[in-house]
Amino acid sequence: MFSPAPTKLTAARTRESPPNYGGPSSPATPIYISRHSATPMPHRPATGTPAPWSSHLSTASRTPALKETEKTSGAAHTRPVFVCEFPQQVRNAEVEWLRTHGAGTTDISGISGGMDRATGLCWMLCGRQVFIWSYLSGNAPQRCIVLEMPKRICVPENDAINSKHGYKWTVAVIPWEKEMCRTDRTVKECSSAGILMCSQKSLAVIYWPDIFSEHNYSPIVGLPTDDHHKPDGIDVLVDDRITSSRKSGTPWVGSNSSSEFNVVNSMIASPISGSALYECIAIACRSNAELCHFECSVNGIKYHRVVQDFELKKGYIRSIIWRCPYVALKEGERDFFLLTDHEIQCWNVELRRGGAVSKTWTYDVLGTEGDTEIKKDLAGEKHVLLLDMQVEDSRKEIIVLVASFGKDRLSSSSYTEYSLLKLRDKSSGQKMRGDELASGNFLERKPPVRVIFPKSQVGEEDFLFSMHLRVGGKPAGSTMILSGDGTATVTHYCNEATSLYQFELPWDAGKVLDASIIPSVDGGEEGAWIVLTEKAGLWAIPEKAILLGGAEPPERSLSRKGTSNEGVAEEERQNLVVGGNFSLRRASTEAWISRDNGERAVLKGVGQRTAQDEEAESLIGHLFQNFLNSGKIEGAFENLHQAGAFERDGEMNVFTRASRAIVDTLAKHWTASRGANIAVMAAVSSQLLEKQHRHQQFLQFLAASKCHEELQMRQREALQSIMGHGEKLSAMIRLRELHNASAQARPQSRLESLNTDLQHSEMSGSLWDLVQIVGEKARRNNVMLMDREKAEVFYSRVSELEELFSCVNQHLTYVVGTELPLRLQIERLREISIACTSVVRTAIRYRDIQYSWYPSPEGLTPWYCQLTVRSGIWKLASLMLELKMEADVSEPSMKSVLVAQLEEVTDILLEAYAGAITAKVEREEEYRGLQAEYWSRRDNLLNVLYLHLKDVAEAAAQDAGVGVQGEEQRKKVLRSLSPSLIALARRHAGYQTLWDICADLNDIGCLRSLMHESMGLKEGRFSNFVFEQCYKKHQYAKLLRLGEEFQEELASFLQKHKDILWLHEIYLNQFTSASNTLHRLAFSQKDGLTSSGEDHAEIGGRQVNLLLDERRRLLNLAKIAVLAGDFP
Repeated sequence: MFSPAPTKLTAARTRESPPNYGGPSSPATPIYISRHSATPMPHRPATGTPAPWSSHLSTASRTPALKETEKTSGAAHTRPVFVCEFPQQVRNAEVEWLRTHGAGTTDISGISGGMDRATGLCWMLCGRQVFIWSYLSGNAPQRCIVLEMPKRICVPENDAINSKHGYKWTVAVIPWEKEMCRTDRTVKECSSAGILMCSQKSLAVIYWPDIFSEHNYSPIVGLPTDDHHKPDGIDVLVDDRITSSRKSGTPWVGSNSSSEFNVVNSMIASPISGSALYECIAIACRSNAELCHFECSVNGIKYHRVVQDFELKKGYIRSIIWRCPYVALKEGERDFFLLTDHEIQCWNVELRRGGAVSKTWTYDVLGTEGDTEIKKDLAGEKHVLLLDMQVEDSRKEIIVLVASFGKDRLSSSSYTEYSLLKLRDKSSGQKMRGDELASGNFLERKPPVRVIFPKSQVGEEDFLFSMHLRVGGKPAGSTMILSGDGTATVTHYCNEATSLYQFELPWDAGKVLDASIIPSVDGGEEGAWIVLTEKAGLWAIPEKAILLGGAEPPERSLSRKGTSNEGVAEEERQNLVVGGNFSLRRASTEAWISRDNGERAVLKGVGQRTAQDEEAESLIGHLFQNFLNSGKIEGAFENLHQAGAFERDGEMNVFTRASRAIVDTLAKHWTASRGANIAVMAAVSSQLLEKQHRHQQFLQFLAASKCHEELQMRQREALQSIMGHGEKLSAMIRLRELHNASAQARPQSRLESLNTDLQHSEMSGSLWDLVQIVGEKARRNNVMLMDREKAEVFYSRVSELEELFSCVNQHLTYVVGTELPLRLQIERLREISIACTSVVRTAIRYRDIQYSWYPSPEGLTPWYCQLTVRSGIWKLASLMLELKMEADVSEPSMKSVLVAQLEEVTDILLEAYAGAITAKVEREEEYRGLQAEYWSRRDNLLNVLYLHLKDVAEAAAQDAGVGVQGEEQRKKVLRSLSPSLIALARRHAGYQTLWDICADLNDIGCLRSLMHESMGLKEGRFSNFVFEQCYKKHQYAKLLRLGEEFQEELASFLQKHKDILWLHEIYLNQFTSASNTLHRLAFSQKDGLTSSGEDHAEIGGRQVNLLLDERRRLLNLAKIAVLAGDFP
C-alpha cells in the first residue's frame, strides 16, 4: 500500500498481482493470494539476511537487519517485531505446495489465511488442508489443528479442490464459549469453536462443528444448486445427508453460466442462542447484492435466500459486519451493518432456527438524501466510492473507507483521494423505538472527514474493491488498510495531521494475509497491531514504531508501484519530529513501559523525555560502570548536576530510570529456541540474585557520589521509587523460592496426580497459572516480548510487580477454578494467598533493614499501599469469605486452614489501607472516603475472624460437657486463640472486636489494659468506645468504675450523657454541681406536655418520658445533694 518510508523493492515486490474480486471485508474474510515462485523461499536477499523463522537468540535478532545509516538515525525504533513462527505443519505444507504447484502456477492459488480477533485464532488454507492455531501463544505454537477438506469437493483423480469451487474461500470462526463473546474477555484461550467455510465462487459451505472436540465431528458439506434462486421463504436443504434437491446436469453456481462478479466477498457468523447442538447462523453477501442466510448444525446445512429490492450490479455490496462485534448474546437477535455503494443498511437477524432476516433502517451517505456536510467535505469530487467499513466497539464508532475521484485544475490530471469517514452509532447497538426509526436519525457524523491520502494515482476498480479496513489497535484511533497487492498501512491522526506507517521487512516476507490486534487481558484498551504474513510468520507493530516511523503521505500510488528511493525515505525519517525534542540515537529502557496506578502510560516519556534526559542517563551509566571497574567516583556529582540529572522527580528522574533498567533487564541467554522450559526456570533464581547484587551496587554508587544525599533531601519521590525497586527484587526472589518449594512438594500432594516429573510439577498449580497470566498481560502490552516465555517475562519485569495484584483482582476466580471441588479450590486459593502476603511482607522487611537509605516518609505512599495492590488483596479476602461459607457446610475440616490464611490477608490489607490514609493526611488530600472503606472492610473481616474463634471455643465446650466445666473450657480455648486477633484489632482500632472478646471472657483486667494501650485521637480512643457500650447496655456501675482511671475521658463522655453525670459528680464530692445537674434534668422538657400528661425530656441524646413522680424524685435527689454539700 502507501509507504511513507519505502526501501528499495526487490523483484518480488514489483511483480504484478492478478485482480482480486473477493477480498476481505471483515476479520473473518480471507485475502486472495497468488504464488508465482517455484522455490520454497524465493527472492531471498543475496546478503545472507537470516530468515525470520530461524532461531532467535535475542531481541536484536527478532528485529529486521538495519543498514548503518538506519542504525545511526534510530530506525530500530520504527521496525516491526517478530511475534511467532508458523506451526511446523504449516511450514511443511507450504513447502510441499510450492514444490508441486510452483512451476506454471496460474491465478488459482491454494494458499490464503486470516485472523479472528474474538478468539485469537489464525487460519491458513494450503491446498486442501486448513491449519488453525492461536496467534497469542508466542514462539512456535505447540498446538495446531489440521482440517482436511472433504473429498466431496475435491477431484478424485488428483485429490485437489474441484475447480468449480476454486481455492478462494471465506472463513468464519464461531466461538461456543460464552466468555469469548463478552467485552471483558480474559486470557483464557479458546477451547471450543466451530469453523465455517464458504466458497467465494460456488457458494459451497463446509462446517466443522467443533475443531477442539474429542468427538472428531466430520465436516458437514452443503452443495449449492440453482434451486437457491427460489423466492424468499422457501428453504433449500443443501446438505444431501438430509435430502438432495440437486438434479443431474444442473449447472453449478459460479460456473460459466453465472456472472463473473457474482462472488462472496464477506461473511459473518454467530451461535444460535441457547443451543447446545453446535447450531449457528451465517450471513454471506455477494458482490451482486445477494444476501445468503445459512443455518448450520451437526444435522446439516439449511439455506435461505434473502430477497433484495435493488439492482444487481458489480460491487454493489462492499462489506458486512456485526453492529456490536464483541457482545454477549442476550436477546436472541443481533444487528449487522451492510455497506453498499452509497449507503449503510442496518439489518436484524433472529438467532434461532428459521429466524427472520429483515432490514431495520438505512442511512444514505452519498445519495440524494445523504448528509449535506459529508457532501460539502467531498465537494468537487466527480465520483465517490465507499470501499469498506468497520465498527470500533469501544467508541461506538463506524469508520468508513472512502475513495473519491477528482481532477487537478492546474495539470488536468486525474487523481484519487482516500479518506476516513467516522459516524457515531446513536443507539449504541441498543434496540430503537418506533419513533426513532421513523425519524431516520440513526447515525451522527463526527467531523471532519480525515483525508489519509490526498492525491493518489487512479487505480483500477478491482484494486479499489480489494482494499479493506481494520480498526482498534495502538495508537488509539489508528486504523490499518490492507490492499489486494498484499501491503498493510497504518494510519494515525494526531495533532490535526495524518501520518502513515507501512509494514515492511527487508527480506521478502510475501504478502500480508490479514491483520488483527493483540487483545487486552484485563478488558481495557486493546494492544498493538499484529500482522499475518505469507512467508515470515506473525509480526507486531509496536505503538512506538508507528509514532516514530510514521510520515506524511507522499503523492504516489497506494500499491507497491511508484515507491520513492531510499534517499528520500531516509530524509523523511530524519526530518520526522515526534512530541517535540526527542532523540532517536539509541535504544533505551522505554521498551519496558511501566504502569502507574494500574494503568499503563501511553509511550511513557516519548513526549516528555528530552535529549538532556538521555545525555544524563547515558552519563549515569558511564560513571556507574567506571565505579564498578575502578571504584573511582571523583567529580561524578558535579558532572551529573551540570547534565541536569536532578531536574526531574518521580518516575521520570534519570536515576529512577537507571534503577528500573537494572531490575528489568532481560537475560540474553534466555532464547526463544531453547529446549525444555524447565531450563529457563532454573536460570530465574540466579538472574534475580544477580540483579539484586547489581542494584545494591547502584545504591553504593549513589552514596559514594553524594547523589543519594541530594535525592534524599530534594527528590524524595525518586529515591522512594529506587528503593521500591529493591523491595520488589527481594519480593520477587521470595516469590521464586515459594514457587520452587510448591513445585517440589506438589507430586506428594494427594490433590494432584502421582506424576513426579519435575517439569510437570514446576509448571502446574495456581501460582504457576497466575504467573502465566501476568506474563501474558505484559507480553500483550509490549510486543517486544511476544516471543518470550510468559514466566520469563514475569520474573524479568520486576518493576511492575503490582501487576501480580492487578491480575489477582481480575482473574482470581479463573485461577482458583470455580468448577473444581471445594477442597481443591481452597488449596489453590491458599497458594495464591501465601504468595501475595509473602510478597508484601518481604517488601516491608526490606524497608526495615534498609531504613537508612530511605527518604523521610511524609506524604509518600509505598507501592504496596496503592490501589492496585489493595484491590488484589481485597479480592483474595472476598473469595476466602465466600469459600468459608461453603466450607461451613461441605468441608468443615478446611475452615481452620482457610481462616488462618484469611487472618494473614487481613493484616496486610489493613496495613495497606493505613499507609495510604496516612499519606493522604500528610499531603492534606481528601481521605474520608478511603477511611470509610477501610473501617467497613476492617469491621467485616475482624468480625468473621472472631466468629470463627467463637465457633471453635463453642465446639470445645460441647466436647468438655455442659455446666461449669464446659464454660471454663470455652473460656480457656477462646483465651488461647485470641491473642493474635487482639493484636491485629488493636493495631487497626477494631474496637468492636476487642470489646466482644473481653465481654465473652468477662475479663475486666484485659479490658482495662486495652483501654490504657489505646492510641489515636482523643475522641476516638478505645476508652470512649467502652463507655458507649456500657451506656447502651445500662451498665452504669461498670462504666463509672472503669472511668475511675480515665477521669478526663469520662468527664468528656458524660457531658453528652447528662442523665448519669450527677452520679459521677457525687462520686467526686461535687455536690453542688450534682444538684444543678439534677435540677436541669427535672425541669428539662421538649414540646411541652403531651395529651397523656407526660413530659418529654432529651437526656443523654435519647428522648425520655418523665412522669411527675420521676420529676419529684430528681428534685428530692437535688435537695439531698445540696444538704450533703453543707457537711464537710
